[in-house]
Amino acid sequence: MDFDMPSEDHPTRERVRGWIADNPDPSGRELAEAGYVVPHWPAPWGLDADPIDQLVIDDELHRAGIRRPGNQIGIGWAAPTILLAGSSEQHERYLPPIFSGEEIWCQLFSETEAGSDLANLATRAVRDGDEYVINGSKIWSSGAHHARFGILIARTDPDVAKHRGISYFIMPMDSEGLSMSPIVDMTTAHSFNQVFFDDVRIPASLRVGEEGDGWRLAKVTLSNERVSLSSAGSMWGVGPSAELLIDLLRQQGGVDDPVLRQRAIDVRIEAELLRLNRFRSLSATLQGKTPGPEASIQKIMADDHGQHVLSLAKDVAGADGMLEGSGPAGEVPESMHGTPTENRFVDRAGDADVAAVDPIWHYGYLFHPALTLGGGTFAIQRNIVAEHVLGLPREPDVQRGSSWSETQGSSASTSTTSTAASTGTARS
Repeated sequence: MDFDMPSEDHPTRERVRGWIADNPDPSGRELAEAGYVVPHWPAPWGLDADPIDQLVIDDELHRAGIRRPGNQIGIGWAAPTILLAGSSEQHERYLPPIFSGEEIWCQLFSETEAGSDLANLATRAVRDGDEYVINGSKIWSSGAHHARFGILIARTDPDVAKHRGISYFIMPMDSEGLSMSPIVDMTTAHSFNQVFFDDVRIPASLRVGEEGDGWRLAKVTLSNERVSLSSAGSMWGVGPSAELLIDLLRQQGGVDDPVLRQRAIDVRIEAELLRLNRFRSLSATLQGKTPGPEASIQKIMADDHGQHVLSLAKDVAGADGMLEGSGPAGEVPESMHGTPTENRFVDRAGDADVAAVDPIWHYGYLFHPALTLGGGTFAIQRNIVAEHVLGLPREPDVQRGSSWSETQGSSASTSTTSTAASTGTARS
């Protein structure tokens, strides 16, 4: 494996640099129309870029300070599912504003009694002529209070096996009968919501795919979520957050305590292992292989690593670490915008702009326990590795075919590695 970035004279670099020279401050729509939001997609949405070209495009955009639209759930999860099973009318209507960031999306999957056992969902969608009538509720819906649309799975047939009677819908978030309650977590951020459906009527044209095919499509969405969350978790220890952690160590005059020094070394080793494991997935893709064990293990490693980074930052700050506002001041970096959601979704209770007032280490430390819960708990992820990688017997008390573990395990064979995937740790 070659772990070096492509050379400075790589042809794709020259093409991207030429485009940036002509578009030094591109809008989300201009980026999308150029194919730079999802370069791995086929035309007309992307450039059919192979993994190496994706790396080059990402690198050049980063060097130029150009950020893709912050619409993680729309770009990373909704769009691939709509492309796979949606109608041509749905493609034309929804994909362009998803990629440009003009229409923000949320995910309406989890319920109070259907989290890890997702197929146990109770929200109903009853066909009434050319409409469906939706009743029920969803929880942990990241950014739903800012979203224009949501991807919804609901039960359309209660008389068949629970994973077979589910359908997949596009839900306009301004629909009559839809309401939501904010969930303010201990970071004081309002990023999650519980969403309620009280006789919400939507056109049958907003169903994605065939009726009853929602479980298969949910697995497509979750496979993309799993890849995105793996990338996002590792970002807590590399890029902006790693640089800021180094700055914090320097501000403290270095680390004399041998235990803290060892923890700092361990964090650096973890970050390098995550980087190399990501290249293993990339190498498999270049050889035409589907990423295997390395993709399943990445999320486990990345989540633990994120917690280690944030815990170390607080401890290095010493007594100051017990104070709100401890650590280096400044805007929350992009890697932390996505945790729990993109920054545009984060409303701090009593403050209009969380990024301007919420220092990264305090916010991140309060949030970091959630890293091993979002997108499948640490226990579920380890079940996946045990069963699908190590070949150990299945957990005896789990109802197979309906658990999150089974969903994620099944999707492991269909997930793809995209270095262009946006970062973000969002709950559904």
